Amino acid sequence: MINRILSIAGRPGLFRLVNQGKNMLIVESLSTGKRTPAYAHDKVVSLGDISIYTPESDVPLKEIFETIKEKNSGAAVDYKKMSETELREYFGEILPDYDRERVYTTDIRKVFAWYNELISAGITELKDKEIAEDEAAEAAETANNA
Repeated sequence: MINRILSIAGRPGLFRLVNQGKNMLIVESLSTGKRTPAYAHDKVVSLGDISIYTPESDVPLKEIFETIKEKNSGAAVDYKKMSETELREYFGEILPDYDRERVYTTDIRKVFAWYNELISAGITELKDKEIAEDEAAEAAETANNA
């Protein structure tokens, strides 16, 4: 599901991919529901392709969203009232080993803004079903081998 949610540079908010046309995408704003085209020259990024830097590897955004959802019991994050220090500390609770030099405060604010927009749009399935099923199968296999 999250792979069909897009961020478009220069446009506020997130968009759901509705359809593809020749040299453009038809997208729908999550906040307003208005459909508009996104052309080939627009910088369009799927949230499924974004990850956060850590010293060992990068953590996909969908895993971070899932952790935020668990930590907040599915509620939105009131990040706007937090200072920069509080924001970084809170994000450190979600992803303890994030790279503090390469992940900027603006990146953290954007992660929380996107999470809140997804929750307000009613998108609560933040991980792909296939990934969740794979993790459940691995957990069952580990339990059976123990």
